[in-house]
Amino acid sequence: YCIGRDITGERVAAEKLSGAEAALRQAQKMEAIGQLTGGVAHDFNNLLTPIMGALDMLIRREIGSERERRMIDGALQSAERAKTLVQRLLAFARRQPLQAVAVDLATLVKGMAGLIASTVGPQIVVRVELDENLPPVSADANQLEMAILNLGVNARDAMPGGGALTITAVRESVRGEHRSGLDDGNFVRLSVADTGIGMDEDTLAHATEPFFSTKGLGLGTGLGLSMVHGLAAQLGGGLTIVSEPRHGTAVELWLPVSLDPLGNADEPSVTPTPVKSRLCALLVDDEALVRMGTADMLADMGYEVVEANSGEQALRLLDEGVAPDLLITDYLMPGMGGAGLVMAVRARKPGLPILIVSGYAEPAGIAPDLPRLTKPFRSADLAKSIASLARENAA
Repeated sequence: YCIGRDITGERVAAEKLSGAEAALRQAQKMEAIGQLTGGVAHDFNNLLTPIMGALDMLIRREIGSERERRMIDGALQSAERAKTLVQRLLAFARRQPLQAVAVDLATLVKGMAGLIASTVGPQIVVRVELDENLPPVSADANQLEMAILNLGVNARDAMPGGGALTITAVRESVRGEHRSGLDDGNFVRLSVADTGIGMDEDTLAHATEPFFSTKGLGLGTGLGLSMVHGLAAQLGGGLTIVSEPRHGTAVELWLPVSLDPLGNADEPSVTPTPVKSRLCALLVDDEALVRMGTADMLADMGYEVVEANSGEQALRLLDEGVAPDLLITDYLMPGMGGAGLVMAVRARKPGLPILIVSGYAEPAGIAPDLPRLTKPFRSADLAKSIASLARENAA
């Protein structure tokens, strides 16, 4: 006798279980790398803040000869490049500051077409194919532009002999088990596709890991795709990659459709100007160099600065009679952090304007309406945050 049994269902279930376990391991691995990357980026921001602040102050005061000022300007440009690199690290770790608003994706992409074409060079034909009546997406326009440009550069590098780069955007509804892995909802799928060398399965499996790169030494940071992946996740979207060796790659960025109307243009920049009367700012930061640089910026604006190296010391100063007109505090500090300090100060002085400074995007435990400033920053950034804070308190 011969007995047969159909085990197709069991095999399918086993394959699904194996796939789920592999996805879980990958997610845990990426989370661990993200935690490490975010911590390193935060420390790096603390190092960059006094560097950029000091160089910015030297430039504004026109200190030194013309040659020395050129050297200072070059150093500041390098610091700005380092800041961009840190933003990519934070993007992967999902900790970069985002201003998610309704964005007209069609206008944004069309506006970037010329920049992308000049970046990839004349050997590559750039095509833009967008669905009509695309809905606005929930995104940070600046970060999204950086992500699209990164994808364009990656596509260029995959086509050393030239080819075609096609940017498409279509509206899609995600329902049930979808290849994007997203929950049900309405999205816009933004695709950047090339006709380049493509990726094999092994390369594809590591494509979104930070510092993974198939380029030669010194030809890339390996942060491009990881930054885009982190940005998509932080916005509530996702990233998928379709690739085949010798047939090209399509990187798909899934952006959630915004329920909000399109907003207005950005506020004009603010130039640091001295305050009309002598005001007192209580500055709290455990990093001495960051505190010193920020204090110099505030002094240039006309503030009398009282410094504290911890939340506990700041409260003691308040209890001893210090009466600040403004509190600027770091978020992440040993002992009492920024969140605890804000709660304690609001109990003592409910109307005191408070500005949180952080190297992370969304500090936990802080009211979402509380103004914050992201490290590293220059004097103009600090002045803009203080001006915004003053407008809110005057309203």
